[in-house]
Amino acid sequence: MIKKERHVLVIFPHPDDEAFGVSGTISLYREMGVPVTYACLTLGEMGRNLGNPPFANRETLPQIRKSELKKACEAMGLDDLRMMGLRDKTIEFEDDEKMVQLVTDLMEETNPSLVISFYPGLSVHPDHDASARAVVRAVRRISETERPTLYTIAFANNTIEVLGEPDITHDITTVSKKKFAALQSHASQTVWMMKDMEKKLEAQDPDAMKWFQNERFYTYRWDRDFE
Repeated sequence: MIKKERHVLVIFPHPDDEAFGVSGTISLYREMGVPVTYACLTLGEMGRNLGNPPFANRETLPQIRKSELKKACEAMGLDDLRMMGLRDKTIEFEDDEKMVQLVTDLMEETNPSLVISFYPGLSVHPDHDASARAVVRAVRRISETERPTLYTIAFANNTIEVLGEPDITHDITTVSKKKFAALQSHASQTVWMMKDMEKKLEAQDPDAMKWFQNERFYTYRWDRDFE
């Protein structure tokens, strides 16, 4: 059962990170009336996928991905989207303190009871890991009595070995159409997989159903040093 929160702050580096990992969860919170702020750090302008068949090029991709992100947020019922203006594939080179302050400013404004991001070191992409480090550092600086809960997504090959099974699983079956629509919205990045996914879901393929209908999170353990 998903817990009602005061305010949820979601921080990811790329458009479509939210669709794959938390679009069902965001949709559930919004249906509960919980305010959700999504801070998307870049426009994913260096993404390799340009549609299938291609309908974008290197010059048009940023605006296309911006439009896709807005459409995905509409599908989830999310009306507080922050596009933070950083450059794709460069977050790992940003000043650490600048990134921590960016997260701190967002938290001070929104006062979240729950923050959702990636898990540092276990989220595959350098932008994912750099974003996650900034989130963990910023939240860690808040006193334990005031600190929001931090849900993290980890999907590196050694995740289970390092962290064990996820602590939190959200069954998003009731909002599955919204999740599907959010994924479809990012067509430049997902069109190659959506037809196949739709077929598998219609056939009730057990692996596809398990992946699609359940969103899994690790509650960040503050006694664990990620560096």
